This record gives sequence, C-alpha cells and structure tokens, in this order.
Amino acid sequence: MIVSVLIVIAVMMQPAKNDNASTALSGGATDLFSKQKPRGFEAFMQKVTVVLGILFFALSLTLVFISSH
Repeated sequence: MIVSVLIVIAVMMQPAKNDNASTALSGGATDLFSKQKPRGFEAFMQKVTVVLGILFFALSLTLVFISSH
C-alpha cells in the first residue's frame, strides 16, 4: 500500500504538459519534432515514477506467488 501511495504522489507532483484542444484534434503533429528531453525536476520525477511502477509490479507478482502457495 505504501508503494501505491508513493506512485500517486509522484504522478501528482509531475509538471503538467500544456496541451490544448487544437493538439487533441490535430493529433499533436506539430509537436512531433519539438520534443525535448526532460531535465531537472521533471526528469527526476519521471525516473522516480518508473522505479516505483516497477517496484509495484514486482511486489504484486511476489504477493500473488506467495498467496498461491
């Protein structure tokens, strides 16, 4: 339960992507070549979210394995 709460907190702390209605309708084709690598806090939060997601998945599989035996 602790890892799931940490995932929610990490996702909520990530900076918002400023997409508007025109990118939703056009598919965001204008942003295709303007992608930049996240830096600083945004990159850190993405890495934290990925690590917590992997940890959550591994713990879930472990708990299923333990409960089946």
